[in-house]
Amino acid sequence: MDFNLPADLVAYLAELDGFIETEIAPLQAQDDNERFFDHRREWARTDFERNGLPRHDWEELLAEARRRADEAGHLRFALPKEFGGKGGSNLWMAAIREHLAAKGLGLHNDLQNEHSIVGNFPVIVMLRDFGTEAQKEEMIRGCLDGKYWIAFGLTEPNHGSDATHMETRAQRAERDGKSGWVINGEKMWITGMHIASHCVVFARTSGEDGDARGITAFLVPTNTPGLIIDEYMWTFNMPTDHARFTLSDVFVPDDAVFGPPENGLALAQAFVHENRIRQAASSLGAAVYCINESVRYARERKPFGKALAENQAIQWPLVELATQAEMLRQLILKTAWEMDQMPHPEVEKRLSDKVSMCNYWANRMVCEAADRAMQIHGGIGYSRHKAFEHIYRHHRRYRITEGSEEIQIRKVAGYLFGYTGPKRKEFEHLKSAKAAE
Repeated sequence: MDFNLPADLVAYLAELDGFIETEIAPLQAQDDNERFFDHRREWARTDFERNGLPRHDWEELLAEARRRADEAGHLRFALPKEFGGKGGSNLWMAAIREHLAAKGLGLHNDLQNEHSIVGNFPVIVMLRDFGTEAQKEEMIRGCLDGKYWIAFGLTEPNHGSDATHMETRAQRAERDGKSGWVINGEKMWITGMHIASHCVVFARTSGEDGDARGITAFLVPTNTPGLIIDEYMWTFNMPTDHARFTLSDVFVPDDAVFGPPENGLALAQAFVHENRIRQAASSLGAAVYCINESVRYARERKPFGKALAENQAIQWPLVELATQAEMLRQLILKTAWEMDQMPHPEVEKRLSDKVSMCNYWANRMVCEAADRAMQIHGGIGYSRHKAFEHIYRHHRRYRITEGSEEIQIRKVAGYLFGYTGPKRKEFEHLKSAKAAE
């Protein structure tokens, strides 16, 4: 068994480093762009008088970085070749995400809004796999060219992790001679609505509350009458772009149906594993950054006449974190590699528990690593002169979003105890025995 990263992957990481050094770092240093990355971070990025949304100049800088990355052939790396990408595998993306996050905060890979010079485009693949020919023709190219931006409207004020009890309803209707649907309901924590041209809105069209089937996805233009943004939710880490909105008698024609009718949750599951393994790798990279910075500081700082690093109270917590990071890296890379060995639908059946293990543990560990870094750095670590408090506030969200850690632990338990997954057959005899009692 060879545990080394492939030589061409190592070479590509070096190529990315070179691109950052020659293109992205100078852009970050240009003019007054460093204001977005220092201790004044939120004031520079956030328009507090405009609902706490990102400032235009901040988003323009991110867009310029992405434009340069796209021109250099990096931005679409993970996309299939037909969309200008390189078909980057899950293994490569995991290694890239850790590598970029371990460099710390910067224009190359800003963790707060998931900006990166190597992009993640789940909606493009979703359109390819679930869109009609007309939707593919218009929307894929439009999204890649920046004409369109699609938000994802699944979560509701009263229903977060459990989408099967959503209260949003869509009913058959006809308007101006067109057959379609009228949608009523509420959605919450819908990222990117301030720039979105469309939102994938999930609504129950049949069945009972709790049924997985009977939910349909609709591709709704955000300027449709009746779609009203009520507020943007201010968060632990600002700026916000997470909207709460109401759908009041929103009419969409039949061609707005996105994916299989009555089975819209298939879209939500379509990219969850790729997202989770990549996000786990980013959390790992951020944790490694916190560990490395803490080690460096502990060697240099000399209170009471000796280096902090000589104290076991400093050494041991970092040793435990470094050990966890090493083990987690192997699990992430192994799981990503295994995902690449099977068709996408098989991942849910055979590897979903391993993806959840990677994700929930990485998100928990990065919060612990950031907290430890703050403690070791003392007052300066708690301040905004260091990145640790920002890393903590950002990554704390992932213990709730992207599938809460409780939901993911429950998934692992289902596989471990054979209630679902490959071990289910192993325990089938227990069901038979219980039924016979």
